[in-house]
Formats: sequence, structure tokens, C-alpha cells
Amino acid sequence: MPTYPAPPEIASRHSVASKPFWSVIIPTYNRTTYLESTLAGVLAQDPGPQEMQIEVLDDASTMNDPEALVQRVGGGRVSLFRQSRNLGLVGSWNACIERAAGDWVHILHSDDLVYPGFYSTLKSALGGDGDVGAAFCRWTIVDEKGERVWTSDLERSAPGILPDFLNAIGVSQRITTPSIVVRRSVYEKLGGFRSELSSTADWEMWARIAAHFPIWYEPQVLAAWRVHAQSKTTSVVRSVENVADGLRCLAAIRPLLPAEQARGMLRKARERIALRALDEARELWKGREFALALRQVRAGLRCRVSLRVVKALLLLPVKSHRASL
Repeated sequence: MPTYPAPPEIASRHSVASKPFWSVIIPTYNRTTYLESTLAGVLAQDPGPQEMQIEVLDDASTMNDPEALVQRVGGGRVSLFRQSRNLGLVGSWNACIERAAGDWVHILHSDDLVYPGFYSTLKSALGGDGDVGAAFCRWTIVDEKGERVWTSDLERSAPGILPDFLNAIGVSQRITTPSIVVRRSVYEKLGGFRSELSSTADWEMWARIAAHFPIWYEPQVLAAWRVHAQSKTTSVVRSVENVADGLRCLAAIRPLLPAEQARGMLRKARERIALRALDEARELWKGREFALALRQVRAGLRCRVSLRVVKALLLLPVKSHRASL
């Protein structure tokens, strides 16, 4: 397996005289389609500038300038920072952390959503606990219209710290960026997101945090991850980069895993990636994109062949046909 250099350092901001509790940083690039609803969801919960920094970080957009929208919707409450050059998805995440002045950092993509109660609920849980490194809530996937199409599995029925969460996050990605907040000092200690990864840099980060800090879970659905034709997720699937980047992520996660469990966990993780590739193939098949569906199938089978994977492969045409009907 490949080895990776140390993650990028995150500079400390101990010199800030008065720090807000929250830093909500919203990265955007060449798209403002959903930015208004994203900002509206945050502003509806705004406790004031002393408690919450709200900033849109523009990654050197060449079209769809967000300034007018930020001024109109934010009414002076939301700041705008423009990068001098494009840093890409992972680079912009690290820039968001660097820009954050608060104790807790929330990176909220310009097409994602928070539901009422997100910040107040998490603050109630985190305000007095100095050990927790991150907290996330149950989340949902929404489409272009904001309609819910899928909801994440329940990690536990009551709010609280997830015991042995590394055993779960080390096998499969269970967190989306809009659903999680991270203590800034954790980023300062562990470093930023790895640029060697693309679509899975967040998965590696959550596993890294789980290996060093307790993670809090809120079972209410308080955040949404939007999937649409222009999203990064869609482009990764269409390029069949999803499987290759997943395997790169596993190589980065492996040193974090308990030595006696690592082999079995990685085997399960490779199976999950293969099954996910077959899920993507089914969706592509439904859309009559047969060649791309077959590329996903091949990539998944190269990742791992198990009884579950073979069963999913054999059922793929049947499920695709039923879904089409």
C-alpha cells in the first residue's frame, strides 16, 4: 500500500481575543444555484456575531460571482472571502479551517442544508465537554428540489458519545460534511485534509479524528447533503474515480486501525466499496448508461469479490429492471 506524507498543518489562532463558539464557513466555486437556501438555513438559526462567524469562501470563481447574492441574503451579516487562486475541493476545505475564528468549525457546502435546531442542539451537547473532538447528527440526502431521497442509518437511539466509533468509520464512510462540526484545536493537532485524496479526503479525516478523540452523535436528522447533476459526487462516479479513491483512502486509514483488527476491517471496507460501485452501476443502468454501468461493475469486482458482492452482481439486472418499471 502507498504511504502518504503528513497532512498539512493548520495554524493556531490562540491570539484571537474574543472567539465565537461557531465558525460556519461555506465554500463555493462557480455555482450559486443553491447558495441562497444554504445561507437561509444558517441565518434562521443565527445567535449573533458574538457566537457565530458566517463566511462564504469563494474558491476563485470564474463565473456566477456570489457577491451580490451574499449581500442580498446576508444583509451585511455574512462576510465574503475570495481566494486569489483556485485550490480545489480539498484545498478549499483547509482554507475554510484557516479562516475559522471560532472554537467549532462547520464546513457547509454551498449546495447543502442545515435544518432548524442544528446549532442549538449541538451546542447544548458540546458546551461543557472538553474531550469531544467532533460531533455529527443523523443526515439525509436530498435532490435538486430539496426532497429527501434517503436517510442515514441510526448510529444510536439517544444522543451521546459513540464508543469504538473507529471500528465503524474505519470500514465505511458514515458522515457527510454538512452533518459534522469539529473543534478547531483538533484540526490544529491532527492537521488538515489530505490533498492526495479527492472524494474521500473527508472520510480519512473523520477516521483520523475517531482514532484520537471521542465523537458525539445526535440522532435527530438536522442536516442534508444535496446530490445533483453538477455535484462533485456525480462527477466522481462518472469518471469511475470513486473506487480508486476509496482504495487510496483505505491505505491512508490503515495505520490508524488496531493492528489485530486491521486486516479484517480492510476486507470489509473493500467489500463496501465494491457494493457501492454496484449500487452506482444499478443507477446508471436505470438511466440506460450501459457502458458506464459496466465500468462501475468492473471497478467494483477488481476491488473485492465476496459472496455478498456476487449476490449483488447477480441481482443487479433484476433490481434495475424493477426500478425502471
